[in-house]
Amino acid sequence: MQIWEAIVLGIVEGVTEFLPVSSTGHLTITEKLMGIPIDDKGVTAFTAVIQVGAILAAVIYFRKDIVRFIIALAKGLFKAENRKGEDWRMAINVIVGSVPIIIVGLAFKDVIEGALRSMWFVAGGLVLWSLVMVAGDHVGKQRRGEAEVTWKDSLLIGLAQCIAVIPGVSRSGATISASLFRGLDRVTATRLSFFLGIPALTGGGVLEGVTQSKEIASTVGWTPTAIGIVISFVVAYISIAWLLRYVAGHTFAAFVYYRVAVGGIIVGLLSAGAITAT
Repeated sequence: MQIWEAIVLGIVEGVTEFLPVSSTGHLTITEKLMGIPIDDKGVTAFTAVIQVGAILAAVIYFRKDIVRFIIALAKGLFKAENRKGEDWRMAINVIVGSVPIIIVGLAFKDVIEGALRSMWFVAGGLVLWSLVMVAGDHVGKQRRGEAEVTWKDSLLIGLAQCIAVIPGVSRSGATISASLFRGLDRVTATRLSFFLGIPALTGGGVLEGVTQSKEIASTVGWTPTAIGIVISFVVAYISIAWLLRYVAGHTFAAFVYYRVAVGGIIVGLLSAGAITAT
């Protein structure tokens, strides 16, 4: 992979990782348009590994929250009286919500990296999940804040996160939509999406980096991969700050319109034979 290609993909990853538009879908589309083989194991691993940069941005941005959760969890493990605070509850919520994606990710790893790496899945995920996002935005009552999130909420939202293994669905789109259906407000839904994304994406990125290190070295190369990680970190940090301000006063309609437009274009290009599915 050329350095400029790694920079472009790092930017795409950083911009889209936490927006409800599917980072994997956009990386797949970009790689396809750049002539990079999207079904190559090294490229698939690269796509997962550069997410670590975006996750590091989220960790730094939410570092105060994360430290509080970890301290509360540690205290709660030793004393029952410490298990009544909001930070303890959020720490447990993140753990419970992360379990489903760990199970699904490991159980269906080959399918996720193989059959699902198709432009048809990307286009379908972008368009069809947009309907779910519209429903969540309009049906959700948005009356509950972060202090009212329960472990049942987190489990259901974590199960929704598993659907995002389909490129185009969007991990943040799935978790935010599920949160809205559960009656959480947009800011709480978005923050919870960030918190659930940190363990899920870190685990996936590290696993790919370790198990596919030789594939990355022989195809993409570790220098472009490292550059992609750095670029995604910088861009993602800016994207996180912007998204939290945006959702405080807007619906997700703009993202829905964008998703449908991109999905429609991809379907058109596939149908016309301008691009291939894999």
